[in-house]
Amino acid sequence: MHSVADSLARLGDLARSATVATLASAFSGAGYELALVGGPVRDALLDRPVHDLDFTTDARPDDILRVVSPLADAVWDIGRQFGTIGARFGDDTVEITTYRTDSYDGETRKPDVEFGDTLEGDLLRRDFTVNALALRIPEVKLVDPSGGVEHLLSRTLTTPSTPAVSFGDDPLRMMRAARFTSQLGFTVDDETKDAMAELAGRIEIVSAERVRDELSKLLCTDDPRPGIELLVATGLAAQVIPEIPALRLEIDEHHHHKDVYQHSLTVLDQAIGYEKERHPGEAPDLVLRLAAILHDIGKPATRRLEPGGVVSFYHHDVVGAKLAKKRLTALRFDKATIDSVSRLIELHLRFFGYADAHWTDSAVRRYIRDAGPELERLHMLTRADVTTRNRRKADRLGFAYDDLEARIAELKEREELDAVRPDLDGEQVMRILGLKPSREVGQAMKFLLELRLDDGPLGEEEATRRLLEWWDAQH
Repeated sequence: MHSVADSLARLGDLARSATVATLASAFSGAGYELALVGGPVRDALLDRPVHDLDFTTDARPDDILRVVSPLADAVWDIGRQFGTIGARFGDDTVEITTYRTDSYDGETRKPDVEFGDTLEGDLLRRDFTVNALALRIPEVKLVDPSGGVEHLLSRTLTTPSTPAVSFGDDPLRMMRAARFTSQLGFTVDDETKDAMAELAGRIEIVSAERVRDELSKLLCTDDPRPGIELLVATGLAAQVIPEIPALRLEIDEHHHHKDVYQHSLTVLDQAIGYEKERHPGEAPDLVLRLAAILHDIGKPATRRLEPGGVVSFYHHDVVGAKLAKKRLTALRFDKATIDSVSRLIELHLRFFGYADAHWTDSAVRRYIRDAGPELERLHMLTRADVTTRNRRKADRLGFAYDDLEARIAELKEREELDAVRPDLDGEQVMRILGLKPSREVGQAMKFLLELRLDDGPLGEEEATRRLLEWWDAQH
């Protein structure tokens, strides 16, 4: 935060913005209270960009609709049972919710929705003090019943009520604590952290979809590492994605290997760096980030202590791909994300053979073919996986990958490798060999594809000659 005067000026600017001023006037004219609440107020005070606008009011949902409908470009009441009405004013999306004083049954995180009568009461039920801030409008008065401004200044995350009560009511708030740690750069206070550790098991009552969404939001922050470290330290990660804390492999005095957990966090950091470098200003790439943090999760299951103090992890790429698919499926990620992440993990070691031995054009074509649409992500993941402190080794790997990318670009330009296919299609194969649709046609097409990958484009005449030679050899 900057000076108090600067913060108040930003709140004033927010209150005078067109959408906020319009709603303030309308609700005041209809005899209702209205306040900006939570994220917009917090972000204005932190001098962060304010996106969606959240409001709270003493008006009931029907009253909100009556006030807003004549003014908005669009209105929706999908959250009406929870007291929330959504609306769009030009480029602004807003949500307006009736004051609430919810109660929880302790069995689920879904509250019994009860409407309240005071702004202060509504704020005290919220997740963190830095989100329990409101700006009354049109009078532009800051309301802070739980010391949220003080916690903004100290960059501390804690709850309006005791953390044990807050997290007991809604365990998903523990996941949010991790996300805000990364998103805002705040530190969770000791009491809050202790409650997270004590109540970590309560996250089981939260749906997999909700956990997935919070985990995704955390990974899509600019710096996910602090949030992930908090999830691991409190035991929450062991509940929701245990493959990450399992990376903290025991290291004994006789068998040395690098810390796989810290290595994976560094790979995530570096992958985000490559992502921003290659696609500045674009939305975070969740697939790349999942692949980065999970790329070595096959190591605990494949760890072997070899003679001479060497630790091996043979086939951890294949094992890790299977583990990632299983975990992401359990978290209800979509199939496209699961397939992409598991494919990247399966392929993440493929490059390291290139650094040791010059690849033929055929090997480069297969690398491109196997990566398919994940090729650029594989470039970034593979580069990020180099975390050695040995500068000569890092430079050697970097130069080798520069060379590989240059060769891929050259082959793509020369051979149109984005659409690698055999020189003959199925109809031509059946005509040349006198076949009907059958397994033999599939085998012939596979032969022609391998031929294309080995030797590049051959043309119809040469491909036909080679196909007939192959066919004769089969019979």
